[in-house]
Amino acid sequence: MPNVKHMKWWGWGVEGVGFHHEDKPGMAPFVIKAIDLDLNEAPELSVDFDALDIPEPKIGPDLLALLTDIVGADNAISEPMDRIVHTYGKSMRDLVRLRNGDIPRVPDIVLYPADEDEVQQIVDAAVDADAVLIPFGGGSNIAGSLEAPPGETRPVISLDLGRLNKVIDVDETSGLARIQAGALGPDLEEQLGQRGWTLGHFPDSFTHSTLGGWVATRSSGMQSDKYGDIAQIARGLRVVQPGKLLVLRPLPGYSTGPSVREMILGSEGRLGVITEVTVQVHRLPEERVVLGYLFPSWESGLDAMHAISVSDATPSITRVSDSRETGFSFATRKKKPGFSLSSMISKGLMSVLEKRGWDLDQVCLSFIGYEGSKEHVARQKKLVKDIVSKHGAIVLGKGPGELYDQKKFDTPYIRDFLLDRGAAGDVSETAAPWSQLKTLYYAVVAAANSAFDEIGVKGWIMCHLSHSEHSGACLYFTFAFKFSQDDPLKEYDVVKQAIQQAFVDNGGTLSHHHAVGVEHAPWLAEDLSPAGAELMSGLFTSFDPKGNFNPGKITG
Repeated sequence: MPNVKHMKWWGWGVEGVGFHHEDKPGMAPFVIKAIDLDLNEAPELSVDFDALDIPEPKIGPDLLALLTDIVGADNAISEPMDRIVHTYGKSMRDLVRLRNGDIPRVPDIVLYPADEDEVQQIVDAAVDADAVLIPFGGGSNIAGSLEAPPGETRPVISLDLGRLNKVIDVDETSGLARIQAGALGPDLEEQLGQRGWTLGHFPDSFTHSTLGGWVATRSSGMQSDKYGDIAQIARGLRVVQPGKLLVLRPLPGYSTGPSVREMILGSEGRLGVITEVTVQVHRLPEERVVLGYLFPSWESGLDAMHAISVSDATPSITRVSDSRETGFSFATRKKKPGFSLSSMISKGLMSVLEKRGWDLDQVCLSFIGYEGSKEHVARQKKLVKDIVSKHGAIVLGKGPGELYDQKKFDTPYIRDFLLDRGAAGDVSETAAPWSQLKTLYYAVVAAANSAFDEIGVKGWIMCHLSHSEHSGACLYFTFAFKFSQDDPLKEYDVVKQAIQQAFVDNGGTLSHHHAVGVEHAPWLAEDLSPAGAELMSGLFTSFDPKGNFNPGKITG
């Protein structure tokens, strides 16, 4: 069995790690008020692997022998657990189906190649046998990018790149690092850090996602304001295709027609298997600090983030939560009974807020990060303080920022916690120009609330702004509700579809960084225009006429 890390089959993260509310006294009252879910009742958790009806592998002996010969018997796995781990990603739909035993098409074999040459042999063998090949990184995708088509009759191969996990080389003059595509976030940062470098890419899924997965889904990290998203970070690529290897050098610029690099970015395995990425890296900063701020309203917070984006300030993180997400953040803090906003800040500041006439139910928590030399950080903090002060904000200091840094990768565990108790907790994100963000925000909230009313539940939707750019920003929505009937995915679809439709109806994109997969494919033509969707479909069909490479993703 290869030494490759995987998440637990039924949820996020590793076995033994989960979200708990007992040490957060504000959590239970908040949740019962928000979605009428009593956390003091026993969870409805029912996950029994042995109860799953896992179909037998559907792969002929000749192909099985050939693939086993390529990677070795220890790296060609057809055990039920490995196959189930590679069946879906980690979306709400994925987890509900797994827990309900809805697994219509399980991969027939999981292969763990040791190098690019073995990947090439696997690709060629799979295409020759007319099999389906699905690249697999960390398995964290939440857009349905990993599942095989339900009615697929051909052999399905899950190609796990977990053994390709090395930082190969760093060009210290150019700040370019060659890294194998299967490297998980923590592993590649550790290897780069030993040499004094960082990639600076920290998505929510950082602990359990890979470089190749980031490229294949056009990922963004929490510090994209400084480092850029993966489309800006990835400079060169090596992609295995049938009978050949696509090599894109890490050039600073080029005028060679439509960008082939851009075609691979976000392609979700449909244009080949990414084996190596050359990325832009940066020296570890001398200083890094995340400060907390408090705004009197959501509108003032949005206006401040916009002002920062067009100023001389260059923070690494610009994030502000609406009042509903701010309330949730306060409710999930480990505090003594009686915790309130006033216990988080000094009595002097409370007095100031009261004199300013702040409505404490409308306040919005913000995190802004700074990196670089001490002089640079000091100047950036001063520039930002001047801007946010003009928009009525107060500085809370390092405490909230340090807590944000400690907990930033833990949020996905809350989804499992709610699912164990018969409730949905999920996310959808979009991006739009600054001029349309407020209209978009209120339209999405209204659409979600209408959907909650339609299915007859008490629901909750909250939002934060992240990933600011000069022309616009990402709005990241989280929604939750308690399932009311025996068909949870039917209810979930009503809410999810309402939110997604509100995105494209109000100037947003179908997804800023979670990819298309099958979850978001229905909105592709509205997002790109029918002509754009047709162009993309033509690209995939031209490259892969038989549909061997992760069929059904993006364009359906």
